[in-house]
Amino acid sequence: MGKQRPLLKHLSRRETQIMEALYALGEANVEDVRVMIEQPPSYDSVRVTLAVLESKGLVTHQKDGRKYLYRPAGSIHKAKRRAVRRLLDVFFAGSMPAAVSAMIDVTGTRLSAGELDELARLIEARRRKATSKRRGT
Repeated sequence: MGKQRPLLKHLSRRETQIMEALYALGEANVEDVRVMIEQPPSYDSVRVTLAVLESKGLVTHQKDGRKYLYRPAGSIHKAKRRAVRRLLDVFFAGSMPAAVSAMIDVTGTRLSAGELDELARLIEARRRKATSKRRGT
């Protein structure tokens, strides 16, 4: 299992939903975040959770008139990497081949020839990188 800051690994379901909404919106007030969540919680619940996320260093805010505008403190790229790492660890015991196999086998998903070619290119590029690392080049 890769190293991960405990703070980021242990977000509650609601905290995760709010972070996902913020990443989708980029910047938002409490109500904008609230309506992005399935079965939206109360306004106050979202406001308090945003304050908790801010205390954890995951969210920042700035004042916009009488409202606060919130945004994620980190990049979406880092958030995606953390999410995939957690998915691998929780559901696939860290196994990338098992996760990729599951994604390919998702019912109703048909990969085009172009998508399969792109996956093959990515795998080959990773293989070349691993080989050059072993050789020390």
